[in-house]
Amino acid sequence: MKKGLIFLFVFFAFIESRAQVKQPNIILFLVDDMGWQDCSLPFWDKPTKLNAIYHTPNMQKLAAKGMMLTNAYSNAVCTPTRVSLMTGMNVARHGVTNWTNVNSNTPTDFKDSILKPANWNYNGLTPERFYSEALNHTVVATPLPQILNEAGYYTIHAGKAHFAPTGLPGASPVNMGFDINIGGSAAGHPGSFLASKNYRQNEKDTSWAVRGLEKYIPEDLYLTEAITREAIHTLDNRNSNKPFFLYLSHYAVHVPYDKDIRFYQQYIDAGLTDTEAKYAALVEGMDKSLGDIMHYLEKNGLDKDTYILFTSDNGGLSLKGSRSGEPHTQNLPLKQGKGSLYEGGIRVPMIAAGPQIKPGSVSKQYIVSEDYFTTILQMANANPKKVKQVVDGKSFLPVLQGKQKNVDAQKTIIWHYPNNWTNVNLKGISWASAIRQGDWKLIYFHKQQTLELYNLSKDIAEQQDLSGIEIAKTKLLAQLLTQKLKERNAAMPSWLSTGQTIAWPNEIFELSNTNQVIK
Repeated sequence: MKKGLIFLFVFFAFIESRAQVKQPNIILFLVDDMGWQDCSLPFWDKPTKLNAIYHTPNMQKLAAKGMMLTNAYSNAVCTPTRVSLMTGMNVARHGVTNWTNVNSNTPTDFKDSILKPANWNYNGLTPERFYSEALNHTVVATPLPQILNEAGYYTIHAGKAHFAPTGLPGASPVNMGFDINIGGSAAGHPGSFLASKNYRQNEKDTSWAVRGLEKYIPEDLYLTEAITREAIHTLDNRNSNKPFFLYLSHYAVHVPYDKDIRFYQQYIDAGLTDTEAKYAALVEGMDKSLGDIMHYLEKNGLDKDTYILFTSDNGGLSLKGSRSGEPHTQNLPLKQGKGSLYEGGIRVPMIAAGPQIKPGSVSKQYIVSEDYFTTILQMANANPKKVKQVVDGKSFLPVLQGKQKNVDAQKTIIWHYPNNWTNVNLKGISWASAIRQGDWKLIYFHKQQTLELYNLSKDIAEQQDLSGIEIAKTKLLAQLLTQKLKERNAAMPSWLSTGQTIAWPNEIFELSNTNQVIK
């Protein structure tokens, strides 16, 4: 009898202790098209010229409260990153390798005179519970918010979604498992950031209009501010007995560069062009949003129990016409920008704060988009019995909590962009695959059929191609990149002239080292 009573006591004590385990709140604060240096906070070992231009005091405040990850990566353009965040899948595996159109069954690749894009998933992401066999060119997966929702979280989507085209299940954040959707749709950018334009291009705009924020139009609120206000309003009215997951995915700092009059003039006075002043104002408006969220958490006693993960979906835009000055110089010393697998296109700012994260800390551990999925699930103590997809992401929570103090130099991350993002015919923009392991990065350029090797610890600007010198390292990474691409069933481009699929990276290495001509 005594043994039975002891057993029951221990059992109920265990149950009570489990009930007292508090799941943290989690905020994923995602910025659109923000470059690694587009802030006043240096992510390098020294400040850069760009750091001196921008005013982002709240990013600095967040970094003081938590950890900066100076080697954080995304994909080269937006939708591939967003699908990786939602699924934990590497871009080569999920196959949504380019941005998705607002219209279904419509690839977004520009025509090319030499290559045909890979057969990619241009219908984006489909949540498994909404999948139909009739739906093609899509990746089917169990989305992050659905898992969190099932684990007891109140899930909020605010801002840009851009997971799938209009009319398909993945276009709706609610179908992804979000309880609330604020302004998210198939649109990859807003028709306008301005309330005076009703957050749309024109009266007839249905594809790019941001809906659900009409109550803020009479106040003439800039779109970034309106999204933030509505997110805070939603938090205020949530069930406080549940932890929350807020995916605050801003349309800023993507085009159109509509003037935010709150911040614009100071950048004109500092000597910036009209375009760059508008861009800098967009950045500062985004930073104010971060500050407003942090203030809300502090005011309501939530900051100690809330993780904030801040990052961007790709590197900074560097195209002439959209940005001022010479093209592909806006991210220097990083090379090129959005649409490229050089560092300017994929290296992004990243800050994390929250429970057990040491204030003012810095890590050089390199991470990539799919790692957030696993990290957030570990933060939430959410262990789904099974998910539809193969998950590639590795949790970096041990890094954030100081349990992994040294860089894991054996970690391997790959990128895959077998598409033509724009009509700029420049080596490095579009058409590439890449791999990083330790300080070494190898890029395979599809059109040129060439390999380039860089040591990023010594050459962050990627100016010295070492592929002809470090032969063994080039061979090793070419083989490893090929292996990873094949394991993920990566789709490759093909030659328009013959219809043949292009060579794999290891084949390019072998051919180039036997002086054979590749065509």
